[in-house]
Amino acid sequence: MSSTPHPIDRWQHAHDFSAINNKGERNTKIVLLLTVVTMVAEIVAGTLYGSMALLADGWHMGTHAAAFLLALFTYHYARKHADNPAFSFGTGKVSVLGGYTSAIALGIVALMMAGESLLRFIEPAKIGYDQSILVAVIGLLVNLVSAVLLKDHDHGHSHGNDHSHDHDHDHDHDHDHDHQDDRPQAADHNLKAAYMHVLADALTSVLAIAALLLAKYLGLTWLDPLMGIVGAIIIGRWAWSLIGQTSPVLLDADPQTDYRTQIEQRLQTLEDHHIADLHLWRVNADRYALMLSLVSHQPHATEQYHDMLADLPWLAHITVETHTCRQPQCPGGTF
Repeated sequence: MSSTPHPIDRWQHAHDFSAINNKGERNTKIVLLLTVVTMVAEIVAGTLYGSMALLADGWHMGTHAAAFLLALFTYHYARKHADNPAFSFGTGKVSVLGGYTSAIALGIVALMMAGESLLRFIEPAKIGYDQSILVAVIGLLVNLVSAVLLKDHDHGHSHGNDHSHDHDHDHDHDHDHDHQDDRPQAADHNLKAAYMHVLADALTSVLAIAALLLAKYLGLTWLDPLMGIVGAIIIGRWAWSLIGQTSPVLLDADPQTDYRTQIEQRLQTLEDHHIADLHLWRVNADRYALMLSLVSHQPHATEQYHDMLADLPWLAHITVETHTCRQPQCPGGTF
């Protein structure tokens, strides 16, 4: 063995697939400030003037303020631990976890709104219409401004490193690293959750205004708690939708079965090759890691397998393992 170590710099790399969205983080701070101010005004006005719709809107905004705090903590945590080796594939899923947690909070808000509204059916409260409508309109304007600030939830900015890492069990080692700027940007579930909280606030404000106007001019006071129930149902559906988007990522489930099919179809062009094992999972909201094991009588150089898959834009990390079959006929694999 040579006393001079071989340089291994080109085989070493960071496993950072985190999605950092500086604009989203900055806008979330602004929305948090607006939400807190409006929340206090609506809770005070709803308590003084007896409007369940307005009070529900205020408390609803309070829970959203907590959700925005969670979103800001998530951004900070992902950035702080981006290079922490304790995270095998970086902090790409922290944003997804933040979105999932916010979705749970949104569902709890919906249940609370429904419960309070049902109680108001049983025990109606006296409402100060003019004051309540004024504050509700102010709340709606704040929600609309916040929605504009958070609208770019589908345009997260991924700063992770793209690379492939290939292994051949017959000591043919090749490590190929890609740094491509045309990769798709990762979705920001953290910011999307904040955006959905703002939409829920806006919806609650609209329903509150409608209920208050109809109750004032037509005497339909029962519309106030009814609108609370309608809002709870809609918000609950939004929460369930967001949970459905984030939970598969956290559980390494892959609903995108066509991605696996694309990989298999490309490898089908290789003669005397069988897939012994294939694992595909997400390392952030949109990017995938692949661990592939192939069996052949005469395996190719590992860079050839990588080259066959390198242009798939959703693949961020590729590990290829090859086995040489010593039998006259190898058992069939995936194809």
